[in-house]
Amino acid sequence: MAWNPETYNKFKSERFTPFYDLLDLVKVKPGLHVIDLGCGTGELTRKLADKLPNSRVFGIDSSPEMLIDSEAFKRTHLNFAQRSIEAQLEIPQQWDLVFSNAAIQWVDNHHELIPAIISKVRSGGQLVIQLPAQHHNTSNQMLNELALEEPFRSALNGWTRTSPVLDIEEYAQLLFEGRCRNMTVLEKIYPLILQDASALYDWVSGTAMIPYVEKLEGDLRESFTAEYKNRLAARFPKSPVFYPFKRIILEASL
Repeated sequence: MAWNPETYNKFKSERFTPFYDLLDLVKVKPGLHVIDLGCGTGELTRKLADKLPNSRVFGIDSSPEMLIDSEAFKRTHLNFAQRSIEAQLEIPQQWDLVFSNAAIQWVDNHHELIPAIISKVRSGGQLVIQLPAQHHNTSNQMLNELALEEPFRSALNGWTRTSPVLDIEEYAQLLFEGRCRNMTVLEKIYPLILQDASALYDWVSGTAMIPYVEKLEGDLRESFTAEYKNRLAARFPKSPVFYPFKRIILEASL
């Protein structure tokens, strides 16, 4: 999936707010070995590294476009590599802190993913994860509904992006089964205050919409985009737009 860092960063302050909530949950200790799963441009990974004294921090991301910017954030004991989360989890290495901000929603089968992540946390270590509650967010639901209508249904062969995101009760159960006894599991609304529905489209176009438009070409792509914009405008007619964006936060210690 091709990411556009410029589009993604258009709403940098809104995307950074959940990160700071995660950062507050990190137990600061010296000399930690830390991995950031899905580090993006590396800007937030640098903020994480700056908070952890004398620690080694490693960020991985599957997007070469996003990682281009990571060169600016490197420093001693902070490095980045192009690698998918799935590939990283296959490497037999454990960490004192496994951190992930708005990334694991792109990995399938969370019933297997969460135990795999837990297995990478050393005894006495911590995992801290944030992900959008895609299945509870209106903009994602609207994308799926449109994709199932003609002519898009035929062009996509009936495909829609089925979100792997679970309800918070299921995440709590998976953490418990993984020997995590001290945990924070919650769903929180991060209000988006946007100028209008067009600005909301810009927000969605930087993330959730990408898999759909990548699978469409020419006039169909333009038609899909235009119709989605129309539906957002109908669903959110007021200016400014208030959009209650839901995110899930997971924190646990082993």
